[in-house]
Amino acid sequence: MDNLIKRPFYFNVLRDWKDSEFIKIITGIRRCGKSTLFLLFQNYLKENAVTNKQIQSINFEDANFTHLLDWKILHDHIQSNLISDKKNYIFFDEVQNVPAFQKAVNSLRLKKNVDLYLTGSNSHILSGELTTLISGRYVEIKMLPLSFKEYISVYPFNKTIQDKYADYIHNGSFPISLEFTKDQQWNDSRIRLFLENVYNSVVLKDIVGRYNFKNVSRLESVIKFMFDNIGNKTSIKRISDMLKTEKLSVQPKDVDAYINAMLTTFILYKVDRYNVKGRQMLKTNAKYYVADIGIRYYLLGKEGDEGHILENIVYLELLRRGYKVFVGKVDNVEVDFVAIKDGNTQYYQVTQSVENKDVLNRELKSLSAIHDHNQKFLLTTNLGEQSFNGIQHINVFKWLVQ
Repeated sequence: MDNLIKRPFYFNVLRDWKDSEFIKIITGIRRCGKSTLFLLFQNYLKENAVTNKQIQSINFEDANFTHLLDWKILHDHIQSNLISDKKNYIFFDEVQNVPAFQKAVNSLRLKKNVDLYLTGSNSHILSGELTTLISGRYVEIKMLPLSFKEYISVYPFNKTIQDKYADYIHNGSFPISLEFTKDQQWNDSRIRLFLENVYNSVVLKDIVGRYNFKNVSRLESVIKFMFDNIGNKTSIKRISDMLKTEKLSVQPKDVDAYINAMLTTFILYKVDRYNVKGRQMLKTNAKYYVADIGIRYYLLGKEGDEGHILENIVYLELLRRGYKVFVGKVDNVEVDFVAIKDGNTQYYQVTQSVENKDVLNRELKSLSAIHDHNQKFLLTTNLGEQSFNGIQHINVFKWLVQ
């Protein structure tokens, strides 16, 4: 267990909900650390007087459990191994692979001596019959790959924080990427192979396999377009029109289906626009960000667009901190992020550098257009902290690790 990366935020949520009647459901992109979190938590249970017989853990992508891919057989198997006079901790990894798993889960949930934990790499785990059966009786833990703070806490080399950030976006934020070193150097070929495997698993298994898309090359053309346009305002029709200029004919309805599939597998995130003055959602020109910049580099063969990559990192960090995040519209200007949590609102403008005064003035203009009393932040890679009429200019690396 010593080599497992501790994920205190997610671990603490599991610990806080332990032994409650609520089912704990961890969702997130493949290889972000869901199974490792289960191992960490099971180890914690054993350290606190829970015996091995009280823990049943099944990964439904393990061929050893193929015989349990029937909900009734699964249910009877778990029930026959329950310890009647003690609390039993049941862990189902990638439970969406079991047809009608909801029936087994709901029946087990009703038992007073059962504490249930599930993971899934597809948001459909929380759709349809399951949410009807367990409505209001579950807590979803939305897991992401490593934050920058988590990443540098186990970073294997002695480098500057700028170099650590460069590796973070180049090699990706999946926990296993930190293991790919050789002779005090990154093993780049292994990192690329790992990212390729993650990408193929998401695309071929979770998207093509589930949605039965026939034209994989057309799907991939949309995926590459979305990864190449992170942080840009876009629409389904615009994507279709742009692909046509590249001699790729993808109808808007197909673009819509592909993007929805990407969203359900947590490889892509949609950020809607929000009218700050009118306090209302806007239906057009959303922005999209990706779950991991390393996959983007693998897929496109380039980094580039440093400003939008930094935006992407900040967006994911705001999600980790529990905010609902929107793109802000204030009259004719735009604020990168409106972050709302527990009734409090914060505004964020993100840019690579404001050493150029024109860039500084442009970024401040967006935040200055907001006239309420909520906190406003300008995040850049520049050193030093300043305040401009209530707008706090903070070094983004410092903000990421605070």
